[in-house]
Amino acid sequence: MTISPAPTLQPIGWADAYRLRWKRRRLLWRSFRSRHALTLLADRTNTIRPGHVLAFTTLRNEALRLPGFLEHYRTLGVDHFLMVDNGSDDGSVEMLAEQPDVSLWQTRASYRAARFGLDWLTWLQMRHAHGHWSLMVDVDELLIYADHDRCDLHRLAGWLDSEGHDTFGAHMLDLYPKGPVGAQSFAAGDDPLAILCWFDAGPYRARRQQPMGNLWVQGGARERMFFADEPLRSPTLNKIPLVRWSRRYAYVNSCHSALPRHLNGAYGGPGGAAPSGVLLHTKLLPDIVSRSETEKSRQQHFHAPADFDHYYDDLMASPDFWTPASVRLTGWQQLEELGLISSLDCAR
Repeated sequence: MTISPAPTLQPIGWADAYRLRWKRRRLLWRSFRSRHALTLLADRTNTIRPGHVLAFTTLRNEALRLPGFLEHYRTLGVDHFLMVDNGSDDGSVEMLAEQPDVSLWQTRASYRAARFGLDWLTWLQMRHAHGHWSLMVDVDELLIYADHDRCDLHRLAGWLDSEGHDTFGAHMLDLYPKGPVGAQSFAAGDDPLAILCWFDAGPYRARRQQPMGNLWVQGGARERMFFADEPLRSPTLNKIPLVRWSRRYAYVNSCHSALPRHLNGAYGGPGGAAPSGVLLHTKLLPDIVSRSETEKSRQQHFHAPADFDHYYDDLMASPDFWTPASVRLTGWQQLEELGLISSLDCAR
């Protein structure tokens, strides 16, 4: 495995600091205005209590993944889910509206025009997450970390507080089956890790971008398969999914980067010394073939969607990601040994 560590966050001048301050204010303002696009379907936010861990998610047609997603994060210690549905027609809305720990909003506005859903979720974080540990994850992302089976999010948050950390970074690890994607069978409620149990241990490279100081980690399976000739266009794999939130904070690009910029400095990527976990990425379940056809036509992902038509075409062809160098996932201990997550003391 090869991991190229990122440098630490470097200071910037007053002019860049001033521009970033105004960028953050503009993001908060547009998020505040986006509230008019949301229709409240189920409001249980009156059950949120001080100290609760909150999860924020946008989704569309995720009935296949939602049972496993909710079970995973309930077991991990999430107290309340605040979710925005973007026009599902597969039963996702009806399923979520019945959940006692879910507050649900819906919109049919453009996902891409809302900064890929960030405007909607930032508004909900402004309204409900101030002072809480806030988890921002997609339905196809399952967070794990060292000792997560003994140290839930409440214990992790307490340990982070005691160590002076207000963020927890994670590496997004693409999981894939052995054999062509789409050739397996999977039903709602099944364990996605039963078929998505292989990954690339590397190579991964990390660098920081100025002036925000945000990390940029690339590499792994999707780069190997789809972007080998243009690696700079491959997916960004670093995220800051868990933050002790303030209504003055704003994510900038998914949860790859955030403002104020000090939030970006707390994670140095795989192999770094800062506390970190892994987001197990379950995108490549069998429905990826039909979803790719739909998303190619919807043009709601990527800043220049047409530039990524080949990506969807390749997925629609049911590629086989597996190679003899693929590594079978066995657990967090393995990921810790590989340097993809850091050691933690929250369970000891």
